[in-house]
This record gives sequence, C-alpha cells and structure tokens, in this order.
Amino acid sequence: MLVIALFSGGARAEQINVMNSGGFSAAYKALAPGFEQASGDTLNTAWGPSMGASPEAIPNRLQRGEAADVVIMVGYALDDLIRQGKVSADSRQDLADSRIGMVVKSGAAKPDISTMDGLRQALLNARSIAYSDSASGVYIESKLFKLLGIEDQVKGKARMIQKIPVASLVAQGEYELGFQQVSELLPVSGVDFAGKIPEQAQSITTFAAGVPSNARHPEAGRKLIRYLASPAAQDAIRDSGLDSLSSSLR
Repeated sequence: MLVIALFSGGARAEQINVMNSGGFSAAYKALAPGFEQASGDTLNTAWGPSMGASPEAIPNRLQRGEAADVVIMVGYALDDLIRQGKVSADSRQDLADSRIGMVVKSGAAKPDISTMDGLRQALLNARSIAYSDSASGVYIESKLFKLLGIEDQVKGKARMIQKIPVASLVAQGEYELGFQQVSELLPVSGVDFAGKIPEQAQSITTFAAGVPSNARHPEAGRKLIRYLASPAAQDAIRDSGLDSLSSSLR
C-alpha cells in the first residue's frame, strides 16, 4: 500500500540521473530494482565520494556540469551545496546514519575494539593502518588519533586511501587494519568485520539526499528520495550496515 501511495499520480516514466557516494551504495543497490519496478522510472547512477579533490567527487561532478536529478551524500557536504545554491534546500532529506567500523584480513586475529583502551592498543600494535579519504577518514586522521593520544605513534604507519574501498587493500594483505563506514566495509570479500569503534570515539555520519537546482527531472528525483526515506526501505538500509532513521516524508 505504501508503494502504491509513493508512485500514484500517473506521471510518465523518466530516466533519473543519480550521484551516489560510497556509504549509501549497498542500500541503494538493494533498493534500486524495487523502485524501478514500482515506478517505471530507470536510474542512471554515477558513483563518487562526497568530498575531496578526485574528479569523481560529487561536488566536482556538479561543478563540471554533469547532469543529476538526485545527489546522495554525506549530510554536511550536501549542506555546503545547498549554501552554494547548487541543491534545492526544500528537497533535503536525511536517509540514514553511518558509524565507523574496522576489518582485518579474513582469518586474521580480530582485536577487541569495543573499548577505548582496546581500540588504542589495536592501533598501537598494528603494523599498518588504512582509512578512507571521505568523512570517516577525515575524522580519523584529524581527530580520532588525537583523541586516543597516539597521533605521533601511528603517523608513520597510517595512510588515507584514495578512491578505492579500504577493505579491498586489507583483503590483499597491504594493510593490517582497515577503517571505514560499516556499510562500505561489509560488501567487500576477503575481510572479517571486527566491529564498530566505541561510541565514545564514534563520528556518526548522516547520509542525506537532495535535488540539484538545475535538475532536469526534479519531481522524479523527489519521488526517488521519498522512496529511499520510506518505511519500506528501512530493512535494506539496516542490512547494509547503516542505522535506520525515523523521519517523516516530505
């Protein structure tokens, strides 16, 4: 009944251009077929981080004039685009919260990182540490190491990874510990999930969606956002490693 309500109105089918960042990717991939089947629309998706200097980063794609009807990205990066007038403020919708977790190579011992002391010791004992170039990695590099009082000790063995999933390098044995948002770690084979970092050390990232100001199909974009925020989407969101939000639909 909810799906019928979301897609009632007899609007013609559209191709919706979506730009999506890594943390929401697994949930989006699980939900996209159901949306396309129920709505009749098709989704054309470009992937890239929410920030950074890479050409694939969503702000850089928009700056180049790439077409988008929906952007899905870290909430505070989306807010920057709203302030710049590139995304319509009234289209903004929170979708899910994301926490940081850790992986090791499959079969390797999993350090207990459930406490601050355990996390600190795991980082000190590790031969090498990898973290992403998006929101979680920026937090780890700029704040977490300082919070744990180990910034100098890990400086020579910790590295920010550009563009590719951190867990893939852990799976290959290039790094002993890998940190990223849980939803980006779980889909990667060849690693074992060790757990989330302690709540006292967490940086919770909210993923949100919005419609660019120059979207070609803004109403179709809003329809997709309503679907991604709907109660029907929450199981897929939780299964992907994200934390579901209870939010009212716009």
